[in-house]
Amino acid sequence: MARFRVGLQLHPQHTSVDALRAAWRAADQMGVDSLWVWDHFFPIYGPPDGAHFEGWTLLSAMAVETSNAMVGVMVTCNSYRNPELLADMARTVDHLSGGRAYLGIGAGWFERDYREYGYEFGTASRRLHDLQTGLERIKARMAKLDPQPIGRLPIFIGGGGEQVTLRLVAEYADAWNGFGPPDVYGRKNRVLDDWCSRVGRDPAEIERTVGLMDPGEIDRVEEYLEAGATHLILGVGTVTDRFDLSNLERLLARSRA
Repeated sequence: MARFRVGLQLHPQHTSVDALRAAWRAADQMGVDSLWVWDHFFPIYGPPDGAHFEGWTLLSAMAVETSNAMVGVMVTCNSYRNPELLADMARTVDHLSGGRAYLGIGAGWFERDYREYGYEFGTASRRLHDLQTGLERIKARMAKLDPQPIGRLPIFIGGGGEQVTLRLVAEYADAWNGFGPPDVYGRKNRVLDDWCSRVGRDPAEIERTVGLMDPGEIDRVEEYLEAGATHLILGVGTVTDRFDLSNLERLLARSRA
């Protein structure tokens, strides 16, 4: 039995759809627990004007080309889509995947996306306020959809803001994603537990995931587990139109050791 869950986020930049499809099929066969893309419109590292693909459209294809892993966008920018529409999109992907979808969401941060696609960037506090409103609207719309999701469709919130974001996780989320290093992750995990106590939520109800953006962090698995992570998600990008999954193999081996 695996000691922790393993996820893979494929960066949909500087690559092709064929390469993405091949990689997520291979990872699903390797036994990953979750597969992810992100929600940006331009590359966030490397050449800024290189190839890039939209996340939710990719997620629909991922849902029907895989069989085992949970699938999600880590994380959807709340500003980019009407919350009622996002609820309907997520419910539809849930059906396409046979009940294997997450609804990942966050407040948004990449100013170029906002500017070039005509969204108001505003302030961080405004975006967080809008995220709370969006979560309320998503839950209300989800309850009205027909048919209902066939899976759990857990709400997955990304972000580490200790005053607002982690409170929203405690109030609305089924899963939380943060980042390292392990001491930082552990502190924020404890803050989330404190928010759960303050809002009357059982902290055990919230899945704890951490994004590993550097392959070197695989060597710190035990530290992340001690910090409270139960689901480790490796980010993998490419500039050669082929995704190297050797580090994913290493992480899967560590989970089964």
